[in-house]
Amino acid sequence: MTYAQAADPEPLDPRDAPAPRYGSASLADVLPAAAAGIGVPGLTSGLELPSADRVCLFLVDGLGWHALLDNAADAPFLTSLLPTSKAGTGEPITCGFPSTTATSLASVGTGLPPAAHGLAGYRVRDPATGALMHQLRWDPWTEPALWQPHPTVFQLAHAAGVPAAQVSAPRFERTPLTQVALSGGTFLGRLDAGERIDLAAARLAATGRALVYTYYAELDATGHRYGMASADWRRELREVDRLARRLAEQLPPRSVLYVTADHGMVDTPPAGPDRLDFDEDWELSAGVAALGGEGRARHLYAVPGAAADVHAVWREVLAEQAWVVTREEAVELGWFGPPGTGVEARVRDRIGDVVVAMTGSAAVVASRREPKESALVGMHGSLTPAEQLVPLLEVRT
Repeated sequence: MTYAQAADPEPLDPRDAPAPRYGSASLADVLPAAAAGIGVPGLTSGLELPSADRVCLFLVDGLGWHALLDNAADAPFLTSLLPTSKAGTGEPITCGFPSTTATSLASVGTGLPPAAHGLAGYRVRDPATGALMHQLRWDPWTEPALWQPHPTVFQLAHAAGVPAAQVSAPRFERTPLTQVALSGGTFLGRLDAGERIDLAAARLAATGRALVYTYYAELDATGHRYGMASADWRRELREVDRLARRLAEQLPPRSVLYVTADHGMVDTPPAGPDRLDFDEDWELSAGVAALGGEGRARHLYAVPGAAADVHAVWREVLAEQAWVVTREEAVELGWFGPPGTGVEARVRDRIGDVVVAMTGSAAVVASRREPKESALVGMHGSLTPAEQLVPLLEVRT
């Protein structure tokens, strides 16, 4: 075909994007199912989990399902927990959209999808002020109980007389994200990961019923800095595997350990051809009043009257690299919650006028607005299986 005959690529059809499995097999379904099995009332879930008296959830930040299977030799214990001993079998769950830590931790802790808890991305616009809010750093400050008013599963468990505890790094104890997503019961802070594992096991054994959460952040941080193809990332995976085994070997009777993650990750080399720089691209920046989200999942807040044009331009420019939808389409397609359920009124305008989910290894960075994030190697946030699918591995005693 000659240049004169070449046609523009057809934009990706957003109906082909794999939506999260809210209500049946998502992160938001895990704790409600597990806590109901301990006897916490008022919790429902489409995910069926056998009951146990003591439940521990070990959440590994950044441990995607495909990354685990691709590096099975570095995680022999975790891969031994698959339904058969052969890696590649079994069913993962989905995290939710965007596949990012603040959103996922809120889904884990509240048992709700983003359409209800409202932490709908890495950076989202506060409709009350018009400012972009960073939901990990909680900047600018917003009253946590107003931003996310629903109780956590840990709070419900504590109220029902089931001892609940979060065992994590001390720096997380008083963060607003912990307050709105994971609070309830007792927070126990330890710097050393091995000490956290041992303390989580001890809390399980301390009472007849218990709900315990523990967290490991370093795998994600290493992936962001060096990428998942690095020796550093594989070394961290081996550490995760060692910690999971250590916890499993200390489980008291009538206990269950679930190992899961908040999202997977995609390597997007900074010098690669799949990066577009919003700050240097006049087409992408035209009509955009505020750029939210992150490199793999963008919320675009349009200048009044420009939303349709922004949608059209981004669909054309990113035709083969992203699913580009309007806010209404994203809600209808089930990106933020089960299709047909809508979003809570306070959440609706936190979602961009246009929502962009990248495919492949593509990313839309912003070198001046977001210099640190734009330098990352590993990224996440989108709907691809590498980012969406996370393990739900189980050990029972």
